[in-house]
Amino acid sequence: MRKAREILKSKDGKRIICIDTDNWKTIIDYINQDVRHKKKFEYICGVLLDGHRNTDIYDKEDINDKCKDVTAMKFFKGQDNDRIYCKEMSLEDKTFVIIAAELFEKKKTQKNSKKNKPIIEKVGKYEYEIIRK
Repeated sequence: MRKAREILKSKDGKRIICIDTDNWKTIIDYINQDVRHKKKFEYICGVLLDGHRNTDIYDKEDINDKCKDVTAMKFFKGQDNDRIYCKEMSLEDKTFVIIAAELFEKKKTQKNSKKNKPIIEKVGKYEYEIIRK
């Protein structure tokens, strides 16, 4: 069982965004490396916490049965094309949780490749205990 720490919550409290504690430093360092990354992360989180769908910035990674509930935050498509692979789940109190689990930088192809498929499948197997604020 992995742990994820809550970082953001929607106004109504029904949606939260967490970061995997094992990959906390890697993900936080990526987000904070420059203003562009930070702004994009904040924008994606804002869209998700408001309950909107925008497949250009966040979408399911539905490549096979091993990757149920795996999604990707998409940074700078057509440029760096970085991804933060996420796991979605619901808590007993019906709170919808998005966990930023694994960073994958410089995705080269539109399709999923030999490099990122194992990461997506790995995230699909993760089970989490959520550390609330």
